[in-house]
Amino acid sequence: MEATSSAQWDEFLSQFPNPHILQTSAWGKLKADFGWQVTHIISGTCGAQVLIRQIFPGINFAYIPKGPVGQGWEQLWPAIDAACKARHCIFLKLEPDLWEGDLEGQDDVSRPKAFVHSIHSVQPQRTILIDLTADEALILGRMKQKTRYNINLALKKNVIVRAHVDLTAFYGLMKITGERDRFGIHSLDYYQKAYDLFHAQDQCQVLAAEFKGEAIAALIIFRAGKRAWYFYGASSDEHREKMPNYLLQWEGMRWAKAQGCNEYDLWGVPDEDLETLEENFSSRSDGLWGVYRFKRGFGGELKRSAGPWDRIYNPFLYRLYTLWLKYRKVEA
Repeated sequence: MEATSSAQWDEFLSQFPNPHILQTSAWGKLKADFGWQVTHIISGTCGAQVLIRQIFPGINFAYIPKGPVGQGWEQLWPAIDAACKARHCIFLKLEPDLWEGDLEGQDDVSRPKAFVHSIHSVQPQRTILIDLTADEALILGRMKQKTRYNINLALKKNVIVRAHVDLTAFYGLMKITGERDRFGIHSLDYYQKAYDLFHAQDQCQVLAAEFKGEAIAALIIFRAGKRAWYFYGASSDEHREKMPNYLLQWEGMRWAKAQGCNEYDLWGVPDEDLETLEENFSSRSDGLWGVYRFKRGFGGELKRSAGPWDRIYNPFLYRLYTLWLKYRKVEA
């Protein structure tokens, strides 16, 4: 069935101690304010928050980010199919809250039934996870020596990290970073809405690294259950020699640990195996390679997500869409 309200979805989700934050109703409310339709499907012990967006006029696609939640996915698909078709979706994209290998031992170890492997993922395929269950000394001890040095250097250079409630400085840094590193950013309204929704539930924190009262780097951390995610970060072109981003990430981990989290997700590195990453990180700076060079120093574990998979409702239009994706990638 389709849930009738966010409250009904929250009640269902409360049965699960560690859902992904992208399946929370707050995330659905955020996306609903910025062009997505949101529906919730519940069947027995399983449910999914489904996001729907227009690709072209009159043509939509559906997306389940880091779900479904619970066991027995097969019982969900009839209701999800009906909801998607009623909203003129040509396909459903599934990016489950699973790592590669999690489906081993099941009937279909490669993908859920009636899905095909997708050429396009919405969320990063690979990430680095930091184990927060140890004490702080051990977490620091797992880091690369240069990363620990840079954390201490920032402290010696009088960089101070504190929580911010005004996102103006954060957004100014995001614009600088987006222009410098050539990636698109959301609007200030988007970041503010995300902060307001999750901070009200004590699930979000904005931290800024300051030097002489000026914010020179900032990040937003989210948490749900026992997990925390670093989604957004930015830094100034000035004072980079003071290594504020290293201290900022460390303080982000400390905040997450104080909130009871046992895992800190650094969210996004190049989709390559560990051997390839280690062989090339010092010579490459395109895409997420510079990000990997920074994140690898924190001593986490490289992980790759399962999926993405697509469930196709209109094969002809889906084929045109995949051709458009390939063309867009070449043009970019």
